[in-house]
Amino acid sequence: MGEKVTSGRTTIERASDREFVVTRTFDAPARLVFEAWTKAELFKLWWAPKSIGVPLLACEMDVRTGGGYSLSFGHDPAQAMTFYGKYLEVTPPSRLVWTNDEGDEGAVTTVIFEDKDGGTLLTLRETYPSKEALEAGAGAEQGLPEQFEQLDALLADMAARA
Repeated sequence: MGEKVTSGRTTIERASDREFVVTRTFDAPARLVFEAWTKAELFKLWWAPKSIGVPLLACEMDVRTGGGYSLSFGHDPAQAMTFYGKYLEVTPPSRLVWTNDEGDEGAVTTVIFEDKDGGTLLTLRETYPSKEALEAGAGAEQGLPEQFEQLDALLADMAARA
C-alpha cells in the first residue's frame, strides 16, 4: 500500500488493497471543473484518452442522485464497449459518487472538487469490492493523467470563452 506514482500534475496512489486515489490540481474554479464532469457535451471532449485511439461514441448522463450514465467506446456502434452505472450522490459543485455496473466487481467512484488558491484540487477515489477486483481493473487509472491533460485543455478553452 501507499505505492505512489506521479505523472505531470497527476498523482496516483494505492490507498489500500481495494482502492486507489488520484489527485490533480486544475487551473479553473470548481464550478467549471464540475461542469466538465457533468455535462455530456463537455465530458465527451476529454474523457477518452486520445493515445488509445478509441473514441467515445455515445455519452448519456442523467446527473442527479439516482440518475444514470452510459458511455460507449469504439469505432463501430454495433461493437462498442459500454460502461454504465448510477449516480449515488450529486452535490454541485463539490462531489460526485457513481457506481460502475458493467460487471459484478465494479468499483464505486467518488470525485471531490475543492476550490483551492484560485484553482480546483480534484480527488478521485475508486473503491472495489475486493483486492482481486482492483487487480482485474488495474490499468483503469493509467489513462487518467492523459485524460486530465485533455481536461486541462478544455478548461482553458472554457475560461477563454467565459
